[in-house]
Amino acid sequence: MSNVKALIKNLGPGLLFASMAIGTSHLVLSTKAGAQYGWIMVIPIVLANVFKYPFFEFGVRYTSVTDKTLIEGYLNRGKGYLWFYTIITLVSTFTILAALYTVTAGLFINLFKISGTSIGMVALGLFILISTLLIFGRYKFLELSLKFVVSILFIALVVTTALVLYNGQTETVANFTPTPIFNEAGILFLIGLMGWMPTTVEASSWVSLWSIEKWKNQQKPSLKASLQEFNTGYIITAVLALFFMTIGWFTLYGTNTELSNNAVSFADQVVVLFTTHIGAWAYIFIAISAFATMFSTCMTAHDAVSRVSLDIIDLLFPKKRNKKQKFRFAITVLILASINYIVIAAFSANMGNLVALATFVSFVVAPIIGYMNLKNVMSDDLPLKFRPNKRLQLLTYVGIIFLSLFSIYYFWIVIF
Repeated sequence: MSNVKALIKNLGPGLLFASMAIGTSHLVLSTKAGAQYGWIMVIPIVLANVFKYPFFEFGVRYTSVTDKTLIEGYLNRGKGYLWFYTIITLVSTFTILAALYTVTAGLFINLFKISGTSIGMVALGLFILISTLLIFGRYKFLELSLKFVVSILFIALVVTTALVLYNGQTETVANFTPTPIFNEAGILFLIGLMGWMPTTVEASSWVSLWSIEKWKNQQKPSLKASLQEFNTGYIITAVLALFFMTIGWFTLYGTNTELSNNAVSFADQVVVLFTTHIGAWAYIFIAISAFATMFSTCMTAHDAVSRVSLDIIDLLFPKKRNKKQKFRFAITVLILASINYIVIAAFSANMGNLVALATFVSFVVAPIIGYMNLKNVMSDDLPLKFRPNKRLQLLTYVGIIFLSLFSIYYFWIVIF
């Protein structure tokens, strides 16, 4: 019982990780994977979660032992590491938030049946609202609100998945032909799915920064307790990904129904998926749950990218470090909101293009960042007893090789 109480008390970084991961990779990509390719998508979803696990675990491990962020660790390995991560963060700044806000805006329009308002205008309203919440609510607000949101979503998904399994798979249409996986389009989809499954690998440093922030308000837990809390969040994300995939598989696979790249249409399709098996009475409940999920994902990602940006600036230009952290954080949040609103306007709110670009970048750099994280936890910054064991090191190398070979295979298909 005491272990359970300790786990609940330490909930924070792992919970934020789960909330952030459950967004686009699950609601959009996992559902689409089941709908287009069926049960076979269990394999890449499980592989991505297993092979990427060490990359994220190292972020918690390094920070728990050293009281430093992963980004500080990159600088300790050499400025080249930090500059590489800076470039990746810059690319993410122009893609990840824009993709998340686009999906969330589509869900909002669907939920409240708004007509005559563009995705861009709704996204602008969300940028203003979330920026305000982050600036004035800070970390405590994030943590408290997400405990409620994740709990509601988990219950809704468990109920929906159980009912979907109980009702059985939708009948296959007469002229149905399975969608090929190992062609250019299929490989590109797999890269998108695994690129953001459970989430982008550069988010390993986000968990690191959230850990530092949480420990400002309470006594730092042991490495074992920190890893236990993170593992809880990680397992939740993996299980929910399979739930979303199952719902897409049982309700759409074999029906020749194609999920739309338009954010509003997609939002309606996803909500209808749930209510078909629960009942029309549950429409508003499911719509609000889906919107709350994406809203919380936007908040966590916006908060994380803001923190990462400030941390990078402080490390690259230590002489210009300013003590007015709250003011700098507020300015960074607003700058990111402005940049990503411009990106959404430029892409004409096409969710498919934004998600494809963001997930592709995440997949290609995943093995490199995984290697950088391994270098951090195997360095002299950590005493020998706190470094990952041989099995975790082996899993890391297997993950790096697997993701690298998959990227090479994709480039070979595209070029030849």
